[in-house]
Amino acid sequence: MSQDVVMSIFREAIMLAFKLALPVLLVAMIVGLVIAILQAATQIHEQTISFAPKAVAVGLVLFFLGPWMTNEIIDFINFIFETMSATPIT
Repeated sequence: MSQDVVMSIFREAIMLAFKLALPVLLVAMIVGLVIAILQAATQIHEQTISFAPKAVAVGLVLFFLGPWMTNEIIDFINFIFETMSATPIT
């Protein structure tokens, strides 16, 4: 395997990590921002209030996007196996 092949696999792995983490992080950030605005408006500054809605929102995102995430990981694993089988060992 040449260095170019290994670097392409690493590049694809990093892009996959970004692609899978982005929806979850965006939902957590948006829910946290909305709760922070509500806390600022009502002057309730309890740090534990934002945990439950964020946990529920992240759980729902993982529930609904789980099949898509699984398919993306399977496609990446197939890409790795295809690359390894097509590349001669040097």
